[in-house]
Amino acid sequence: MLICPICSSALHTEATGVQCAHGHRFDRARQGYLNLLPVQHKKSLDPGDNAAMVEARRRFLGAGHYAPLATRLAELAAAKTPTRWIDIGCGEGYYTAELAAALPAADGYALDISREAVKRACKRAPQLTWMVASMARIPLTTGSCTLLASVFSPIDWNEAARLLRPGGGILRLGPARLHLYELRQKLYDEVRDYQDDKHLNALPDSLQLADTQTLEFRLILDSLEARSDLLAMTPHGWRVNAERRERILAEPFEVTVSARYDWIERR
Repeated sequence: MLICPICSSALHTEATGVQCAHGHRFDRARQGYLNLLPVQHKKSLDPGDNAAMVEARRRFLGAGHYAPLATRLAELAAAKTPTRWIDIGCGEGYYTAELAAALPAADGYALDISREAVKRACKRAPQLTWMVASMARIPLTTGSCTLLASVFSPIDWNEAARLLRPGGGILRLGPARLHLYELRQKLYDEVRDYQDDKHLNALPDSLQLADTQTLEFRLILDSLEARSDLLAMTPHGWRVNAERRERILAEPFEVTVSARYDWIERR
C-alpha cells in the first residue's frame, strides 16, 4: 500500500528499506520505522516534537492519566471493524498501541513528522508499519483505508478524504470546551472556552460528520512530575513565563479532562 512521497509510484521492499520504480530510495531505521520524509518536504532540519517533549508525553501518558481517553478511542475504533487503518500524528505511540490491541486482524499504519516520536513509538507495536512522514503527503495509495485515527493532532482534510474508501471515516479525538480549564486559568489572565466544533467548518464536500460524543473526568495532578510533564507536552507550556510556571508547579491541583470524539465519514 506504500507509495513514494516524491512521485507517488508504488514502493517495493528492499534489504535496507523501500524503493520506487523511479529510483527514489528510503531507509528503514534500526528501530524498524521507515523514513518517508524527503528533505525537500521539511520546513526545518528536525521537524515536529523534540526529544524532551516526546519524553514528557511518554511519562505522562504512561502513568495512566489519560487512560480513559485511550480506552474509549479503542472501543470506538473496534466497533467500526476496519480492514486497514492509520494513525496520523501518532506521537510517541500511546494511543496507537491501544488501537493496535483493539484491531488485531486489521492492517495498521502510523506516522508522525517527528523522528524522535516515531523512534520511540515503533517499539510499542512492531507489527504495524511505522513511518516518519508528512500528514500533508501521506504515503499510502488512494482509497486504501477504512479508518483514519487523529488524536489531538491537525488534519489535512483533503488528504484524509483521498485515503478513505467510501463509507470509511476519520475517528478524531480532540479537546472539548472545558479541557484543562483549570490549568488555563492559572496560565492566562483571560480564559476562553475551546471552539470544539470549528474544525467542521473546513470539511470538504466529500466528508460529513456522522456521530459525536464527549468524555469528561477530573484528574488530580498530585505529583510534581505530572504537573511538569503536562505543561511540557501541551502548547500552553511553550507560552508560560517562568514566574507563572513556578506557581503552577508549586502545589497539587485538579483539572477537567474533556474530550470530543467525532466520526467523520467519507460520502
